[in-house]
Amino acid sequence: MAVSRRLFIRNGVATVTFGLAAPSFLSAIAQAQGLRNRNLVVVYLGGGNDALNTLVSYQDAAYYSRRPSIAVPAGQVLQVGTDAAGHALGLHPRLGGLRNIFNEGRLALVQRTGYPNSSRSHFEATDIYGTANPQSSTGSGWLGRYLDTLPRPLDALAAWNTTGETPRALLSGQSGVPAIPNASTYTFASPNRGSAALEERAAAQAMAANPANGRPHLAFVNSTSRGAIETLDRVALATSYTPTVAYPNNGFALALRTVAGAIVRGIGSRVFWVQTGGFDTHAGQGGAGGAYGDLMGSLGDGLAAFYGDVRNQGLGGDTTVIVFSEFGRRISENGSAGTDHGAAGVMMVLGGAVRGGLHGTAASLAPGNPTLENNSGDVRYETDFRSVYARLLDQWLGVNSVPILNGDFRAGAPAIF
Repeated sequence: MAVSRRLFIRNGVATVTFGLAAPSFLSAIAQAQGLRNRNLVVVYLGGGNDALNTLVSYQDAAYYSRRPSIAVPAGQVLQVGTDAAGHALGLHPRLGGLRNIFNEGRLALVQRTGYPNSSRSHFEATDIYGTANPQSSTGSGWLGRYLDTLPRPLDALAAWNTTGETPRALLSGQSGVPAIPNASTYTFASPNRGSAALEERAAAQAMAANPANGRPHLAFVNSTSRGAIETLDRVALATSYTPTVAYPNNGFALALRTVAGAIVRGIGSRVFWVQTGGFDTHAGQGGAGGAYGDLMGSLGDGLAAFYGDVRNQGLGGDTTVIVFSEFGRRISENGSAGTDHGAAGVMMVLGGAVRGGLHGTAASLAPGNPTLENNSGDVRYETDFRSVYARLLDQWLGVNSVPILNGDFRAGAPAIF
């Protein structure tokens, strides 16, 4: 059969991969492209999550000596096994739902993620994780650059940001992402009601349909307006969704419920951004209970509800969630029974296609250990956070991660798929 240029462009990666002994990353891209629509849900923990109290090295005596009032008691951690370095590890006791997913083999815990010379600034560190470039916290984001690879014209709902301000990770020069923090109020704003409101919306659609040839600024405004109007009915589909499980009654869980509705209803989004804050725990942090326990409870219960919901709908294998924060916390507690800004953290990836388990190794927290830095005050990173991004791009979203991340971070990437 003759292969046209269009067919080659569309199917070329698969043709090369299965016709020749191509590199493994090309095989991963081809396999990802050959499957039905996949969803990526990004959960960002704003403030700098304390990774040492999320995934606890409960047999490390230095963990308890350096955190006398905020350490999680060994008898309360939810044991998840031993990593490659022999460290016995357990999840925070409020993460029971996530431990169940781990036991199913669908939660990957990637330890000591970060980059050299970690920034201690919330704003800069957040933007570094957004740009995927420790040398620059400005410019486009890694997810925005991914969206730029999708066919044009880009669907107005190719990505959905559930917060009020679009994060750096979703910014690009070509692809706009709507910010829809409350889908129930995302409607056509009109002072009228009934047929008058419908007529006003129809008029707005007609005006937005004008291509405005030769007037680029007006064309941009019209295309943006048209895209926004086109999203209204599809967003309404997501809000009308009835979940298969009960979600907790908090903002984080309700955002995840809306994302589940969007996935189940098939509104067309491929990337979702969900954010929850409160992780800047400088004082009164608590260990198994207290403020940090509440944070872990909200996180674990919300994610467990979401995972169970999409799995019940038969879409667990089409949905992957990545969870991360801008940095970890310092090892020793401060004088206010809290922790200050640190370095390496923990990333979590869960979903029906995820290869679960413990990835990387925990730090040994005794002063002087080479797994520590900054005069043994911080955990030294072991896994570059961009290698986790690379796995998601290559093996989940089906694109070549190298141009998107401006470098090859596949070597040493955790085998999460």
